Amino acid sequence: MHLSIPLPPTERTAQIAQARLEVIDAAAIDSPRVAPWISRSWQRCLSAGHRPQQRVSFDAVSAQHARRMAERNRGLVDAARPVLDRLARAIADTGYFAILTDARGVVIDTRGLLANAERVATNIARIGVDLSERAVGTTAIGAALSELQPVWLHRNEHFFDDTSVFSCAGAPLFGHDGSCVGMLDLSAVNAVERPELKQLAALSARSIENALVLRQPHDLLVRLNWPGWGGHAESEGLLCLDRDGHVTASNAAAREMVNQSAMAASSSPLHASDLFALPWTLLWDAARRADETPIEVPLWSGLRLQALPLVGRGNDDAMAAAGDTVPRQRLRDVETALIRTAVAEARGNVAEAARVLGISRATVYRKLGRRGG
Repeated sequence: MHLSIPLPPTERTAQIAQARLEVIDAAAIDSPRVAPWISRSWQRCLSAGHRPQQRVSFDAVSAQHARRMAERNRGLVDAARPVLDRLARAIADTGYFAILTDARGVVIDTRGLLANAERVATNIARIGVDLSERAVGTTAIGAALSELQPVWLHRNEHFFDDTSVFSCAGAPLFGHDGSCVGMLDLSAVNAVERPELKQLAALSARSIENALVLRQPHDLLVRLNWPGWGGHAESEGLLCLDRDGHVTASNAAAREMVNQSAMAASSSPLHASDLFALPWTLLWDAARRADETPIEVPLWSGLRLQALPLVGRGNDDAMAAAGDTVPRQRLRDVETALIRTAVAEARGNVAEAARVLGISRATVYRKLGRRGG
């Protein structure tokens, strides 16, 4: 396996300088010396009529505007608070600090800025300041919101000379419906380059997204993972269902596990039966046992997931209500329903259905009360 070895600081600086000459001065489409998304951001800045030598001003923010921004994003701020607190401890000795923005790149919370921080740092760590690409050029904030992926950039990879003192990592934040709701930034002024912070920013962003999902109203929470991967929170999918089995929220991991494109393309609320190839009431049955034992659930693709269904927090009456509204099914009936579904999906091909289910053709015929031909 090939491992990327970081360049020495002087060589790294020379590489960035050469890339700027190629893309900014010579109008090349891109440069192999910087990530493609950096070249794209530089080009957007040039297309907007900007030049690197322009002064960047971080406009003053009134107390009223700051309060308005914080209130408008109260849900995101509250969900992110414990994650930002952990981040502040993790980066306390590095000179880096955390910035949380909304989907437009406007600061809505910060954490970890030192009391004696330089003026340029305090300028950007103010609630209400616009740090979008439109306002301050190429930064981790603007890039993460434009590219919708974790990023890292150092010093002169920023477009404007005034922001070339920063090194920063960033990761976008996605809401319970998959839309971008903001981003998380880790920045420092004149600090040692630490590209590993991109992984920390991305991991922290996933934690915030999970908190956002769990804050959504739901009667049943289904924690998903691939078999054998239980207990790995960073890979865990979260799927929230209402009493009738409709999906009310999900995190990125869950959307990727159960076919993200299908979830995104659906114009109406998805139902658990659209995702899982089994009677969805089995999820309620597993939650009723309250022993937190995962079950395996088949997807329509033929893949299997490990699922841990739990009654939604704050829904103390959900279990009792579900007992009235969600019918209990006998195991025999569940097995028959699964087999009928598999046969239907195989367009009547019993041999194919048996292969998918991992049982014999004779078992299929027996369970369905039919004779084999």
